[in-house]
Amino acid sequence: MADDAPKPITYGSYLALDAVLGAQHPVSEQNDEMLFVIIHQTKELWLKQILREVALSRALIGADSLVQVHKSLSRVSRIQAVMTLSWDVLATMTPSDYSSFRSVLGGSSGFQSYQFREFEYRLGLKDGGHLRFQEEGSDAHGALVAALEEPSLWDEANKALARAGFALPEEAVARDWREPYVPSDGVEAAWAEIYRDTTRWWPFYQLAEKLVDIDDALATWRHKHVVTVERIIGAKRGTGGTAGVAYLQTTIGKRAFPELWSLRTRI
Repeated sequence: MADDAPKPITYGSYLALDAVLGAQHPVSEQNDEMLFVIIHQTKELWLKQILREVALSRALIGADSLVQVHKSLSRVSRIQAVMTLSWDVLATMTPSDYSSFRSVLGGSSGFQSYQFREFEYRLGLKDGGHLRFQEEGSDAHGALVAALEEPSLWDEANKALARAGFALPEEAVARDWREPYVPSDGVEAAWAEIYRDTTRWWPFYQLAEKLVDIDDALATWRHKHVVTVERIIGAKRGTGGTAGVAYLQTTIGKRAFPELWSLRTRI
């Protein structure tokens, strides 16, 4: 009967360390490939947590819990900061180091990270063209379709603003959520009113600043990504036939919550 007793929970069993630490499978004999694998696996783990926090944030904003949402939104931007710092670790890899194992990567590319794309979709940066990088019918493809079809974090914030009595354009609160968001003068005017009377609209003001923190952190992450890639491969094309630095540079100016940036000129 003693053999049937449940095994005690240990640090390793609770964290499933055998599976986690056994999940790295470098193809080459080069030491730097292990670093490359671990950096990217770690980013995917952090993205998994970010997506949980964004889902909670969307639900809280939808329930008008604008104070309670601060914790989850703050956690997202702090995780982003950790992810950005990880580029400094990858930057210890020289062009020669990377060239020694780059060929084993084949057609794999960061473009295929469905979690990063889902993160963008959930924030409000929607581009259905990215679905082509996932196999139709796969869990990854399904996750992206769901994120594409549902209101984003920015959509939920604007709907909450409308529920509070602000006059927002119809396309900001009821539209085809699959379509890329188009900045609106009406949305900018509503959020500008929040910033002009922060005492009256304190919960919305704090929500806006938490969202800007995330946008700011994403722009910082993109910039550091560009610099790191340029440092390692220069202007060469990326794996999987991507444009490399040339493409990455075009993403730096993307903003998930555009009116929260443009209103700063208005007030």
